[in-house]
Amino acid sequence: MLDNLIPFLFYWAIIALSLWVASLVFKGLRFESRSALAASALLLGFVNALVKPLLIVLTLPLTLLTFGLFLLVINALTLLLVAAMVRGFRISGFWTALFASLFISILSTAIGSLLGTGNPATTIQMPSSGNWI
Repeated sequence: MLDNLIPFLFYWAIIALSLWVASLVFKGLRFESRSALAASALLLGFVNALVKPLLIVLTLPLTLLTFGLFLLVINALTLLLVAAMVRGFRISGFWTALFASLFISILSTAIGSLLGTGNPATTIQMPSSGNWI
């Protein structure tokens, strides 16, 4: 059970840190308390895991038509959804959500790759011998 809990807490901490840094960078993104930040990070993780794939499938023709740029809009909409659901988390508008979601995505990816989970399943091992195809 702890094998699944540790990566979950790690991911939650990365999202919370990214949201906090984004609130320092963007004036239109604010948290009234630490509990609002923690709840937003938790809910954003769930929304990214459950709602976002459904939105991607439903808007697949539009995403293909825009060469994937509509995924940025989906990221902004998921962030606005979380802000609407969590009391104490405010976003001033769509454009703030769009640029903040892009910033959060890049920052959380960078932090996650720098820290790493230490899980051998997430790292790619090159073969030490044998033929390369």
